[in-house]
Amino acid sequence: MTALWNRLQDHRKGQGSTPIEALFDANRATDFRVQTDGLTFDYSKTMIDAGARDLLLELAAPVAARRDAMFAGEKINETEGRAVLHTALRNLEGSVTVDGQDVMPGVRETHARMTRFASQVRDGSFAGQGGRITDVVNIGIGGSDLGPAMAVLAMASYHDGPRTHFVSNVDGADIADTLKGMDPATTLVIVASKTFTTIETMTNAQTARDWMAASVTDPGAQFVALSTAAAKAADFGIAAERVFGFEDWVGGRYSVWGPIGLSLMLAVGPEAFDQFLAGGAAMDAHFRTAAPAQNLPVMLALTGIWHHQICGYPTRAVLPYDNRLMRLPAYLQQLEMESNGKRVAMDGSDLPVVSGPVVWGEPGTNGQHAFYQLIHQGTMPVPCEFILAARGHEPDLAHHHILLAANCLAQSEALMRGRSLDEARALMEAKGLEGVELDRQARHRVFPGNRPSTTLLMEQLTPFALGQIVALYEQRVFVEGVILGINSFDQWGVELGKELALKVEPLLKGQDAPCHDASTNALAALIRQMRG
Repeated sequence: MTALWNRLQDHRKGQGSTPIEALFDANRATDFRVQTDGLTFDYSKTMIDAGARDLLLELAAPVAARRDAMFAGEKINETEGRAVLHTALRNLEGSVTVDGQDVMPGVRETHARMTRFASQVRDGSFAGQGGRITDVVNIGIGGSDLGPAMAVLAMASYHDGPRTHFVSNVDGADIADTLKGMDPATTLVIVASKTFTTIETMTNAQTARDWMAASVTDPGAQFVALSTAAAKAADFGIAAERVFGFEDWVGGRYSVWGPIGLSLMLAVGPEAFDQFLAGGAAMDAHFRTAAPAQNLPVMLALTGIWHHQICGYPTRAVLPYDNRLMRLPAYLQQLEMESNGKRVAMDGSDLPVVSGPVVWGEPGTNGQHAFYQLIHQGTMPVPCEFILAARGHEPDLAHHHILLAANCLAQSEALMRGRSLDEARALMEAKGLEGVELDRQARHRVFPGNRPSTTLLMEQLTPFALGQIVALYEQRVFVEGVILGINSFDQWGVELGKELALKVEPLLKGQDAPCHDASTNALAALIRQMRG
């Protein structure tokens, strides 16, 4: 594998200063894109040429066997001894065996229970003490928040259920601001914690329960638990019929397809939720059957590998030109950085190459007036991943969407083409400048260009399309992890800080003697002083 990495590095060096635009021939725009079920991934505006693609596809050779093992229920999460089967939550047919047992009957039974409950809430047959449920508050953190919060916002044009809200931060301001103005008697609270012990989630859950208990006789009757800890949920006052569990082979950041997606099902209804699942299942089927060069997850992953591990670009910007995908970059930050932000391979040895990039972004066109300056004229290229729907959901505002799409396509073209010094001089001459001032002003208006971008184009942001996109990025992370030789399904990096927080808390309360480093002790003392 090291030799292949070296060949890719040599190929990139051999391209020298060749501009991306020079790679375009009569067929590049169609040859360097992949399509399935109305979704198109265009990577023609990158420095990947036919030779680079061939080498990258060699790099992906181990993916097929690992992919098949994942879908078969083998325990590919080796550090935790678990299968990886979030894909089973969105494909409700067939059978999958784990430890000799078919897990699909349980998956289907939980999905049916979710459907019944969501239908009862939406039609009013399940009500709060004050009547029909008007508001749903999902309390979780990490994957129990980012996935459903992203998806509920993305599907805003399909909402026909109760208003849906999300609380994740242990900062009291989050839950205080969310609950303000709500009626406890018509509010349903979802507590999303697999173990029912996550300290941020349970702190917020108890605060919500206290808030509801102030005016509701039986607050537990308006709570739902998304958890495997049925006994702990019962102690909290939540009846068994409102506890929806999921197995340890569903990781938090991959869990929106099952009970963690209950808030989405409540917002858009079981039928639309099932279309979301169908989109994910369709992407899985494509991933399992399409040839590597025509495989969206494979080519999306290989483009990322090319830009980060080969070209050395440290960050990746996700730029959805859809306001309802506002939370997608934050969701992908966790999905990609928690999954592939590792430093050792499966066997514990140090990685021979760098691991995942920093993932960030905001929706267009807002970002154009914020950070695109750095993307266009900064000293370090930032690979950009544009996401766009061909049409929106507001037919009477079609002119808005045309302007939105024009901006998206223009940005990718501008990143690739840039503006030369000669072109900038001509602009300044047209404004009447000359001499030294002309040269000075022209240099400020030079765009280096040759900056890579990809475009993911869908027909419309439907539940099916959202399912495709989420599954696409999940499988992209999987492919990158296989190529890097790491476990994309554990997250030991979150543990140390959580452990230390439990030891710092008594210090902040004045219940413990200073026992940390000098800086932490001093800051804790200053906080105690400020709090009086």
